[in-house]
Amino acid sequence: MKKPVYLDYAATTPVDPAVAEEMIKYLTPDGVFGNPASRSHGFGWQAEAAVEAARGQVASLIHADPREIVWTSGATESDNLAIKGAVIGREKAHVVTSAIEHKAVVDTCQWLETRGVEVTWLEPGSDGVVLPEQVFEALRPETVLVSLMLVNNELGSVNDIAAIGKELRDRGVLFHVDAAQAAGKLPVDVTELSVDLMALSGHKVYGPKGVGALYVRRSPDVRIEAQIHGGGHERGMRSGTLPTHQIVGMGKAFAIAQNNLDDEARLLESLRALFLQGLSGLSGVTLNGSEASRVPGIVNLSFDGVDAESLMLGLRNLAVSSGSACASATIEPSYVLRGIGLSDEQAHRALRFSVGRYTTPDEIAFASAQIVDVVTRLRAVR
Repeated sequence: MKKPVYLDYAATTPVDPAVAEEMIKYLTPDGVFGNPASRSHGFGWQAEAAVEAARGQVASLIHADPREIVWTSGATESDNLAIKGAVIGREKAHVVTSAIEHKAVVDTCQWLETRGVEVTWLEPGSDGVVLPEQVFEALRPETVLVSLMLVNNELGSVNDIAAIGKELRDRGVLFHVDAAQAAGKLPVDVTELSVDLMALSGHKVYGPKGVGALYVRRSPDVRIEAQIHGGGHERGMRSGTLPTHQIVGMGKAFAIAQNNLDDEARLLESLRALFLQGLSGLSGVTLNGSEASRVPGIVNLSFDGVDAESLMLGLRNLAVSSGSACASATIEPSYVLRGIGLSDEQAHRALRFSVGRYTTPDEIAFASAQIVDVVTRLRAVR
């Protein structure tokens, strides 16, 4: 049986071999296995040095100061820390976000609503983009935070974060951005974007799972309340023993991404074009999201007359998704697709295809041919 073709890079990426090779050096008895918080001996000093080097690598990709990087267990924790940390404890607070954010943001904001925080849920356009004007019109005197993603994880659509960030900075409103799907795929500069808080993930950038980071701006100083207590690590914002091997892996992955950013973007764009070309003879295919403002690696398509679940069952040698991996436990249609105006029926016909560093043209040709074949057969038996 042919090895399945992996077209679900938006859900997770494989660890780059160079990253895995680096990580093993921080696990074994003859490696740097000490606790980075152990300041009384060399084992701890070496581990701390490795952690700080990786902090610098992550900071470099987003043009931040290394002291602005707070280690977390992933982008989900980073989103929670940023949003709750900025809002909890305020006597009166208002948050602005959108209806198609990642579940880590949506669920966190819904939780805040149960505790008296008012949340405005912006509705994006049919292209999945939230306009700056929508954000500005939603602001109130008591608005504490705006939370929007840079790249939507289901659609690949890109928001104009720079335009939004500049205005929010002038108005003194904190701006949190989930950049898990953007880092390593788009140039990201936190200064140019005027971002105060930014969530990052290791496993979306060919690093290990279980590690992430939160950028917290230092000048002027942004203060957030810790959500995990017990030792005051990470400048008091996130306690817990740091997983040196995972942190080193994320740092290495971000360094590789920075060195190959332009080449990888060109590769993904060419693979996307090849994929869509292979489907060009198939009628009734609709692109969900923006064609103009997008990342190259994510393509969300609806197929007329074909249920996505049936299509996935027919695509036995393809690993694809009917939505976000974080929402795959439910059979409900994608809230993101409904959020851009699709009906339940239209949303149930959509699949997300996402390519990456290790996708080959041959795999793309195989995938597009199989999709055409299975869609044609399913339509024939309706």
